[in-house]
Amino acid sequence: MTYKAFTLASAVAALLAGAPASAQQTVTWWDFLSGGDGVRMKALIDQFNSEHPDIQVQATTLEWGVPFYTKVRTSAAVGRGPDVMTYHLSRLPLGLAEEVLTPITAEDLDTAGLAEEDFFATALDAGKDAEGALYAIPFDIHAIVLYYNASYLEGSRFLDDEGKLTGIESLADFEEALALAAENGAESPVTYATGDDGGTYRVFYTLLAQQGGTLISDEGEILPGDSTEKAVRAVEIMTKWHQEGWQPEQALYEASVALFTSGKSAFQLNGVWEVPTMTDLEDAGDLGFDWGAVEIPQLMDQQVTWADSHGFAIPVQGDAPMDPEKREAVMTVIGWMEKNAIQWADAGHIPAYKPVAESEEFAAMQPNATYASLADRAAYDPRSEIAGVASPAYDVAINIISPAIHGYLSPEDAVEQMKAELQSRLR
Repeated sequence: MTYKAFTLASAVAALLAGAPASAQQTVTWWDFLSGGDGVRMKALIDQFNSEHPDIQVQATTLEWGVPFYTKVRTSAAVGRGPDVMTYHLSRLPLGLAEEVLTPITAEDLDTAGLAEEDFFATALDAGKDAEGALYAIPFDIHAIVLYYNASYLEGSRFLDDEGKLTGIESLADFEEALALAAENGAESPVTYATGDDGGTYRVFYTLLAQQGGTLISDEGEILPGDSTEKAVRAVEIMTKWHQEGWQPEQALYEASVALFTSGKSAFQLNGVWEVPTMTDLEDAGDLGFDWGAVEIPQLMDQQVTWADSHGFAIPVQGDAPMDPEKREAVMTVIGWMEKNAIQWADAGHIPAYKPVAESEEFAAMQPNATYASLADRAAYDPRSEIAGVASPAYDVAINIISPAIHGYLSPEDAVEQMKAELQSRLR
């Protein structure tokens, strides 16, 4: 039998056996998701694979941060990267500068059963370049929120009749609540990772953004106009919290979380990703206090909050365009993930896909639904190659801002050093 005849006979036999006429598509997937996020994403991938025998996702989890984005850059250059990957939208400007991302067209979205109007504008804009071309589809919105331990506020104006946080509408209100918590025995009235780049940066950036300040302009200017003075003010506030003994000293991330979960802090400024930690402890009966989480109140001139998004991006594969059938399979995966994002929201995230975020199922999800209002007021990092997770902007937080809030630099000197360091990192 000739090879051609053998191939034809094999195909006929497969059809008679009920096998699919078209070949199965394998989608190579990279992510950086560990811990609870990783568990939830693996469950989603397993479910997709079970529902789609014609498309199978083969997933690999790589190290979060710089190692992940370095791997993406090197693999894209030689055509050895994934078909789809998770991507922080705050890292999009760097990815565009490195030319490792491919645009996602209206036809791609249609293939996925999605449309731009399905997404929160703040998140969708963060997935676009300066000209409005889409390069990453947002999957969630994750921000810092204000966790609270109601036991330190009992009998005060800061709890309503149902024991929910209320009455914080200014910086003065918040600091009054911190002073009250200290009087009521809180070891650290407010906890965040004061000795960690992410924790320090996110609080600083929120205080700057709430004043209407700009860290890096679209033209690449560091703290333009009166943003320098606003940055100084943000550092002064964080320094005062240290001087008053209201926040922990040089706390690394795990220690800052432990202060709250152990009942030693009245408030925690941290990401929505710690909601599962709280709910798991509560369900196990290991918490010992009533808690909640709300959108960061308006402490300054406007109510905005630092935020980022996990998104889905399609990397460059060397000089070769992606096969159309492969791209259709990739978009099918992305569309399915968006429509099943309620399972991802269980990790504390806000779905970026509005049909899920506005569903009855999400409305019943607490405390997520309580702080979901921040989606329309999310303050994403500047559209700059030196901003975003694991970037020079985070480096200055740990190397300059953190020492300043601990009294080793004046706020004015810290901001000037920050400006000089970031300016030196611009290309």
